[in-house]
Amino acid sequence: MSAEQEAPTGSVGDLRDSVGYALKQAATALRVALDRDLRPLELTVSQYSCLEVLGQRPGLSNSELARATFVTRQTMNEILRGLQARDLLTRPATATSGRSRPVELTAAGRRALESASAVVAAVEERMVTALPADRRARFLADLRHCVQALG
Repeated sequence: MSAEQEAPTGSVGDLRDSVGYALKQAATALRVALDRDLRPLELTVSQYSCLEVLGQRPGLSNSELARATFVTRQTMNEILRGLQARDLLTRPATATSGRSRPVELTAAGRRALESASAVVAAVEERMVTALPADRRARFLADLRHCVQALG
């Protein structure tokens, strides 16, 4: 960077050296790859995320699923309606207690999740393939530390 192009003190500076910019690039590249590779299964990344969370934590409410998958309650409601129309999940027509309607995967939903999870695992493997195995665990730990530092 030349003297005329020097970043002001306290600024991000050269984007090639910005952790935030590199994380955004990685997140975007991951999202594009997931969108492309999940498309043949007729799933979006948000739909897959919903299935994955439900596979690991059945019975969550719309609000709990929204928080776990980083979408709004309104968006989650649309996702749930779409997945329910495809018979990938069930939720009671009325709340059994309070306003919560617990959501669970159907047998078809579990099969869809199994296929989608394999696709996502393959994309993640491609993403970190250049990292030596011993650095992968460190990379994940470092990312978790970054989240904790800002959370």
